[in-house]
Amino acid sequence: MVTHLPNETELVAQARDGSAEAFTTLLRQYDRYVFRVALHITGNCEDAEDVMQEAFYKAFVHMGQFQGNSLFYTWLVRIAVNESLMKIRRRDSDKEVSLDEPMDMGDDTWMPREIEDWEDNPEQRYAKTELENIVSEAVQKLPRAYRAVYVLRDVEGLSTEEAAELLQLSIPSVKSRVRRARLMMREQLNPYFRKK
Repeated sequence: MVTHLPNETELVAQARDGSAEAFTTLLRQYDRYVFRVALHITGNCEDAEDVMQEAFYKAFVHMGQFQGNSLFYTWLVRIAVNESLMKIRRRDSDKEVSLDEPMDMGDDTWMPREIEDWEDNPEQRYAKTELENIVSEAVQKLPRAYRAVYVLRDVEGLSTEEAAELLQLSIPSVKSRVRRARLMMREQLNPYFRKK
């Protein structure tokens, strides 16, 4: 569950007045939550890091426009959710690239493509459990519209009202999508947890 700073209202006011220190304090309080939301929606650590950085940048640029009608965290997560969904759309629309084609580095400079090793390092393997992998895969198989609602409600623990506000949906729509997402998750997870 998200913990809020006791002096958050004061920090938000200072950040709106241009205090980089107050803004940094706010970001440090919520960075792991924003990353987790982005990771659950994008399903990719690199994309989640990109989303988090872009969300922080946009929050900084538009801090003066934050009205305070919602919590700062809610506003920041809304930006991250939008960025995550845009990242997925861009990723899905990107064309496949041949690994044999060199990359254009600009200025008529070409470089051979390097293939990144996607193997987890030992620390990452230790940190992951089989259950987390199974659930994460199931979340990624959810259609986008259901994935975002499921992550906000059941993973991040936001209320129906907060999720509706973040996704700009009606409360009945959120309830309906959460119910459908839970049914889809149950169908996917049943084979793993059925007693043998």
